[in-house]
Amino acid sequence: MVSGSEIVTRIAPSPTGYMHIGTARTALFNWLFARGRGGRFLLRVEDTDRARSTPEATEAIFAGMRWLGLDWDGEAVSQFDRAPRHAEVAREMLAGGHAYKCFSTQEEIQAFRDAAKAEGRSTLFLSPWRDVPEAEHPDVPFAIRLKAPRDGETVIEDAVQGRVTFRNDQLDDMVLLRSDGTPTYMLAVVVDDHDMGVTHVIRGDDHLSNAARQAQILHAMGWPLPVYAHIPLIHGPDGKKLSKRHGALGVMEYAAMGYPAAAMRNYLARLGWSHGDDELFTDAEAREWFDLSGIGRAPARLDLKKLDHVSGWHIGRTEDAALVAAVQEFLGLTGADPLTEAQEKRLETAMYCLKERAKTLPDLLEKGHFALVSRPIAPDAKAAEALTDVSRGILSELTAQLQNVSWTRDALEGSLTAAAEARGLKFGQLAAPLRAALAGRAATPSVYDMMLVLGAEESLARLEDAARP
Repeated sequence: MVSGSEIVTRIAPSPTGYMHIGTARTALFNWLFARGRGGRFLLRVEDTDRARSTPEATEAIFAGMRWLGLDWDGEAVSQFDRAPRHAEVAREMLAGGHAYKCFSTQEEIQAFRDAAKAEGRSTLFLSPWRDVPEAEHPDVPFAIRLKAPRDGETVIEDAVQGRVTFRNDQLDDMVLLRSDGTPTYMLAVVVDDHDMGVTHVIRGDDHLSNAARQAQILHAMGWPLPVYAHIPLIHGPDGKKLSKRHGALGVMEYAAMGYPAAAMRNYLARLGWSHGDDELFTDAEAREWFDLSGIGRAPARLDLKKLDHVSGWHIGRTEDAALVAAVQEFLGLTGADPLTEAQEKRLETAMYCLKERAKTLPDLLEKGHFALVSRPIAPDAKAAEALTDVSRGILSELTAQLQNVSWTRDALEGSLTAAAEARGLKFGQLAAPLRAALAGRAATPSVYDMMLVLGAEESLARLEDAARP
């Protein structure tokens, strides 16, 4: 069990070219657990698969972590770079009698399994070299295998799954060091976690069976076991394992869809963890509340409607300047042109009438289109329908009437309401050509909000432009 008082967690993704949303959720859980307790959160890249572990794939992990705002302590650790240390531990276990040399070839092992399968026996390979004395060893390449206990049980006291028991006679003597001298993943993980001082291993429950094998290595080395917490995987809305048919799998895909990082942290935290009935919360609250006891055992289901709701809440409570910065970051991620300084200023001024109803950053940009577009404004098809000869005549008259109006909400409301009544119109009938003139869109914030954000000079110029045939 864990000794000492400092909490140390880690995330150890494999470079695949993108950061999976499930990996992001696991990273978040580890980050919250450590940060909420004044502990350390570490990053290790499990890059032993040299074919897939390109610099670009590793950078994709860093990019996903940075976008999510999950800062890690110290330098990221490369598992591949630590291979000599892993091999050293395997040889130490060999010298201590906790491992042995196995000279069985891959062909012999496969032949054993094929025969066992044909005869209906267990295909669990039991090496014939386990107890052969050194003097009888051939001078050929060998693997180093763990000398695992053959009877009894290996018990994992899991913080999420509870007590999990594995029969030792169902576990083989796993390979620690291959015959070419390269360490296996199972050994590398244990050595790295021990050397990095990891106290809590919080990971997907697809690693639960690995925990039994890894615990056997820890016992053999006399090293303390970390606290294990195996969390259920994320499923699609249909309850099946998450796949591309359910939508985006990479965390940066969600960034490109315009979900703010704070919203993703909130949403991912609630995928499999709960704090009472709280659905919407800040980072500070999440760090304070997060605990392993709040993680459920059932798989969480991805629900994009709920993500939209969470995202809208976070956008609505974010400071205006921070939202403008988030928009600029989003535009950069998607390769779009950045906002000019003038557009930034006008968008920030408009935020009070935009952010309460926006679900995503593209939604925010669409609602704020009127503040970003420059004259002359080309209305879209729906808005253009409101610009008839009659409505253009009304806009022309309004332009003249509004020249001397005090540019306040009350004065504008009074003037435009009176103009509609004088023509026997409902205000909605007047609002449609006004929206087309001011924004070039049929769906916009209120006419009054747009006029106040744009100011008198710009508003009147847009009305005048639209009044022309």
